[in-house]
Amino acid sequence: MTAFDPQSFAAVLALLGVVLLVASLLSGVIERSGVPQVGVFLAIGAVIGPFGLRLLNVDLDSSALRVVATLSLALVLFTEALTLNFKEVRQHGGLALLILGPGTALVTAVIAFAGVGLLGLPVAQATMLGAALASTDPVLLRSLLRWRGLPADTRLALRLESGLNDVVLLPVIFIAIALALPTDGEPVAIGQMLLQLFLLGPGAGVAVGLLAVSTLSLIRNRVGVRRDYESLYSIGVCFVAFGAAEAMHASGFLAAFAAGATIAALDVEMCDCFLEYGETTAELTMLFTFVLLGTSLIWSGFGVVSLPVIAFVLIALAARPLALLGSLSRTHMDGRSKRLLAWFGPRGLSTLLLILLPVFENVPESERMFQVCTLVMLVSVVLHGGSVMALERRRPQTEVELKVATGTHSGTTITIPELAQRREKGQSAILLDARTARTYDPDGLTAEGAIRIDPENVVEEVREKDLPKGALIAAFCT
Repeated sequence: MTAFDPQSFAAVLALLGVVLLVASLLSGVIERSGVPQVGVFLAIGAVIGPFGLRLLNVDLDSSALRVVATLSLALVLFTEALTLNFKEVRQHGGLALLILGPGTALVTAVIAFAGVGLLGLPVAQATMLGAALASTDPVLLRSLLRWRGLPADTRLALRLESGLNDVVLLPVIFIAIALALPTDGEPVAIGQMLLQLFLLGPGAGVAVGLLAVSTLSLIRNRVGVRRDYESLYSIGVCFVAFGAAEAMHASGFLAAFAAGATIAALDVEMCDCFLEYGETTAELTMLFTFVLLGTSLIWSGFGVVSLPVIAFVLIALAARPLALLGSLSRTHMDGRSKRLLAWFGPRGLSTLLLILLPVFENVPESERMFQVCTLVMLVSVVLHGGSVMALERRRPQTEVELKVATGTHSGTTITIPELAQRREKGQSAILLDARTARTYDPDGLTAEGAIRIDPENVVEEVREKDLPKGALIAAFCT
């Protein structure tokens, strides 16, 4: 066992800190240019890796990669569940089944057959590969969902897919891993595995979610909870659910999803910053994972390039459009919405996180599967990321100039009585409803006299509503 080296650990931590600073400073430029964030993170990894400055090199056996990838996948699943709108899922159940059927299950099967026929993989390994490559990347999808020109039907379908896609694929991968691992002649305990997978894991997540919601509600009503710590609370819920399930030899990942889904289903009164903090933390771990993979591992796929592999990559990228276009033919969606929905199935970190699960379990052929996945992901970043860039450039420009106010209440909180006093004195004061669509849409109710602004499209909506300059704006998100 390698001894712990404080200096090496400090160097890696400092390096990741520099990466985080650079990524944060460039975020505005990246946002305006439409360049995929995934591509930027990979470029940073390449610069600091063995092909660049040689500051960091990570292999598949790295304990750091295992820890960061595990945290990242758990947080991604938890935040995906938190953002689920169960009212939407119930109202559009047919569309959700269509997306998770042809869009996920059929695509998994097509890619798995290609893995057997073109790559010579065993059925179990090919199934893992198909499931990993059927997963769509939440980062690229998030950028796409912010595009105002996206048809409502397409936005709804992609939002449902981003929330439900991975949790459908995870059990497929776990079952395939169990079937692929050597058993020394003993039969695989399928019944026990299914019990742990579909009952103990989600059950632990639901129990932790219920306890977390009731405890938070009790403490908030009696003594109050600081808003910033309420945001931190979400991360604690995710980690406790994961740990509780793993202690029972069940899936911590499914438990994390179940905990998030429990909170979302109960519609607990919590600020949208709760969700935003969880998403930010998940993106932070995803950034670190991309940087670690981008040093050298992400480029290892070029070492296995061959005609069968190229054919497999093309099939993996074409499977979703072909499967969905045929299945969407009987829906009410117009042609443009169908084409956008079928095309945008970007592969990114979620694909790599899923295929790392068999790698960490030392499944035979898992390293080659990972290398093939990196090739598909890199091509997808270019194709789908380039498509998002093209759409971003079509976004209408605005001449509105937003300036940071310097008044007494700038950047601070203001109470309702203070707001009422300002209005009584004739001072301009605007009450802004800045809740996300998930919080606002269920009932459409808002405070009396409040102006509704979608936080995803602030500049455009401020211009449309022609808000007065110099006025105090008091925004609320809960």
